[in-house]
Amino acid sequence: MSTTSSDPLAALGALPGVPDAVDSVRKAVDRVYGHRVMRRRSNEVTAEAALRGARGSAALSGADWNLEEVRRRTDFSGDGEARVIGAALRLTAEAGQLLSIWRQSPLRVLARLHLVAAGGATPDDAVGRPRLAGEPVDEPLIEAPLPGADEVAGRLEGLSGLILSGSAAPALVTAAVVHGELLALRPFGSSNGLVARTAERIVLIGSGLDPKSICPAEVGHAEQGRAAYVAAFEGYLRGTPEGMAAWIAHCARSAELGARESTAVCEALQRGAA
Repeated sequence: MSTTSSDPLAALGALPGVPDAVDSVRKAVDRVYGHRVMRRRSNEVTAEAALRGARGSAALSGADWNLEEVRRRTDFSGDGEARVIGAALRLTAEAGQLLSIWRQSPLRVLARLHLVAAGGATPDDAVGRPRLAGEPVDEPLIEAPLPGADEVAGRLEGLSGLILSGSAAPALVTAAVVHGELLALRPFGSSNGLVARTAERIVLIGSGLDPKSICPAEVGHAEQGRAAYVAAFEGYLRGTPEGMAAWIAHCARSAELGARESTAVCEALQRGAA
């Protein structure tokens, strides 16, 4: 991402098409929060959104399980797909606990997220820290060139600075940039996609756009499909105004689809068919 604005995130928020996408998401989120079920059963909606969000994020990382299978299973220590599902569930559960730390030290949160995702599957000395020069990265969905360790360190510091300095940009724009930058950097040896999507979730919760975490953007990312996800991300990598706008619009549509999913959950609860 490159811009000469003193508030680069706000500049992205003014790109053609982005204000309309942001407005559409806000309306979708407001509809869910205004649903009558939310007055008495918001905890149930939050729990279901967490489950569906974890399933969606895992699907993008290669473990595309049926929702009922994710709901039914209790042991995720088996094969690679099971471990991906387990990591996604752990990350979703952790996200809401890290808001206060995120506002003070985003890099500490990212380290914690990788630790949670790894769950003992990665050698101890590689867990919770950015990769060193020459260390491999396991992220099969993203095939873009891998930045070197020094570039990763510098850009992580830059991302942290943007978050800590605050911005007039809509939360959705900040969340999309955090998500895109972490995918671009792939700072850890594993689970970068899962961590990036969880960080997006944290921004949306902490910003006040989705304080109860009931609009899982991960659902929308998965619903649009892996090919669309990668194509939109390539726009982020290009860094052009058109590419950045396309990535932000993709993230906006994902959040909107997540809101739609939770609206359906509310309707099911209202009918007594949860």
